[in-house]
Amino acid sequence: MVTRSRLKLIKSLSRKKNRDDHQLFLVEGYKSIQELSQTTLKCQQILVTEGHHALQDLPTDMISKKDMENISTLKTPPGYLAVFEMPQKREVSTEGLIVALDDVKDPGNLGTIIRLCDWFDISQIICSQETVDVFNPKCVQASMASLGRVQVDYMELDEYLTASQLDIFPTAMDGTSIYEMQLPASGIIVMGNESAGISEQIMAHGTKISIPQYGAPPATESLNVAMATAVILGEWKRSTGR
Repeated sequence: MVTRSRLKLIKSLSRKKNRDDHQLFLVEGYKSIQELSQTTLKCQQILVTEGHHALQDLPTDMISKKDMENISTLKTPPGYLAVFEMPQKREVSTEGLIVALDDVKDPGNLGTIIRLCDWFDISQIICSQETVDVFNPKCVQASMASLGRVQVDYMELDEYLTASQLDIFPTAMDGTSIYEMQLPASGIIVMGNESAGISEQIMAHGTKISIPQYGAPPATESLNVAMATAVILGEWKRSTGR
């Protein structure tokens, strides 16, 4: 039986402060829970609404539809909610291709970028302190199981870039086209805020790169940050062959 105090704790995990205090986060949805359970992340508990079938061989606790609606972060709860432990802090990678995010605010964008990094075999993301919390429920939903395979660290981005020995590539509208460059296998690609782009302080690092615009005016002014990340990573991997 799931106690009232336990349900209260789970409900509180919708807030960042409580997630940080308890080092726990929520995952909702049959497929998301199933796939994330197959990574190195530790699942602490799975709750299933009465009437839904068990989640394969994973241990589950049954709760009422009313209780699920109360603790879920979604308007229409899928009937499956799990509590996962946050991963232990690991040494930050200083090799290979790394994605850095400067003040990305939308959790859906961050989650999608995590999935993209997983797809393109990039294991390290560095986020500025202002970037949205990686364990925000919307970010977790968008990242799927990739959250268990890509390491995400938060730090002062300017200090990190200053200390790094890797080549740095901030993205900007007036940067050099990625299709006209000899792209290195290793480096740090910096993506910026959805509306303001990369801050001047961060932009001062390295060589500015861009995705050329082919549409004639009045074509769209910019790409969504997750879309832009997909284009850049795809070309990077195609160009370097790794």
